[in-house]
Amino acid sequence: MKTVLFACVHNAGRSKMAEAFLNALADPARARAISAGTQPAPRAHPEVVEAMREIGVSLEGAAPRRLSEEVARSADLLVTMGCGEECPFVPGLQRLDWNLSDPKGASLDSVREIRDEIRGRVLELIRSRGWARSSG
Repeated sequence: MKTVLFACVHNAGRSKMAEAFLNALADPARARAISAGTQPAPRAHPEVVEAMREIGVSLEGAAPRRLSEEVARSADLLVTMGCGEECPFVPGLQRLDWNLSDPKGASLDSVREIRDEIRGRVLELIRSRGWARSSG
């Protein structure tokens, strides 16, 4: 099984959404997601919680986690989400960078657009890596 680490600054928006989508959509025997941030917020951004609630995904109580070297080393793939120079570099760890807008303080319509873009990128990652759930 592969572990994907989604990382952003606050671990309260983009990375939380990506983690939730991958864990809901990928075959759990093939891949799982964790997320973390370089400067974790006290809680998930309320506008993100609301946008995810609209599609039946609860981020209530999803506590942001600090992105440590130990957390990064536990992953097989690091997907950074706009943390720039603050994102870690872990030798030998494959890294993708998804340049996404920060949903913090954005309008609900903007957060929905970011949410939907993240969902699409997660689905493409699942397809491209062969992590789709088996049908049947």
